[in-house]
Amino acid sequence: MNILKFLISGFFLIYCFSSDLKAKNLEIEITKNLRCLICQGQSVYDSDSEFANSLKILVEKKLNEGLDEKQIYAYLKNKYGDWILYDPGFSKNTYFLWLLPILMFIFGGAIILRKVILKKKKL
Repeated sequence: MNILKFLISGFFLIYCFSSDLKAKNLEIEITKNLRCLICQGQSVYDSDSEFANSLKILVEKKLNEGLDEKQIYAYLKNKYGDWILYDPGFSKNTYFLWLLPILMFIFGGAIILRKVILKKKKL
């Protein structure tokens, strides 16, 4: 009977630690995807500014309230704008941001193809 109690309490402790570890990993992932508005080019996770520290506390608080990752991103996006996210979604304000690499790839491919065709014509 004592062994059964020991096993049950062991499994319970492992479950508690693993769920706490998952929550901490989610908090780290979220703060790595947020841009510190004070620091140049640093994530909230990497920054040690007052703003970043307050956002870390806010993210932890929102996770404890039961919000998921998307809800936290939406809350912060509404409060601080798209700039706070390192990976902004596809919207009318970010068309150019998402389409520019594709356009550059097509334009570069056309230049290379043109040079190859012109070189074959010279031969």
